[in-house]
Amino acid sequence: MRVIDQDGENIGVLYTREAIAQAAEVGLDLVEVSPNADPPVCKYLDVGKFKYEAQKKANLARKSQKTQEIKEIKMRPNIDDHDYVTKMKKITEFIGEGDKVKVTLRFRGREMSHQQLGMILLQRVAEDMGETAKVEAYPRLEGRQMLMVLSPK
Repeated sequence: MRVIDQDGENIGVLYTREAIAQAAEVGLDLVEVSPNADPPVCKYLDVGKFKYEAQKKANLARKSQKTQEIKEIKMRPNIDDHDYVTKMKKITEFIGEGDKVKVTLRFRGREMSHQQLGMILLQRVAEDMGETAKVEAYPRLEGRQMLMVLSPK
């Protein structure tokens, strides 16, 4: 097996017993780094320290990543202009934070017979958000609700 010392220098090809003995002299463990290579590559490491460093890296990576949440905005088909503008500001804010937005259009009573108004409204939302967001799930009707999902570009 090919052996690399603790400083990263190549010692050469050694027998397994020799490599283990040399690692013990230095006070480190012999760890197989690349088992599929020909010959396999091993390295002198302090396993406890190595695990600690790996755990530390994993914790730092987990801390720095942002989970993407799904925020929901509810509307009605006959929404007023000012209310629409307010909802659009919130959608823009959520998209800016990197979250997905689920736009829910709720139909009540006889509004179900005018589903084309809901489709027009959701298309208007998609057009207004065209620069900052893309439509992930196109408008679809589920019971008395019409749903659409937007995600950041």
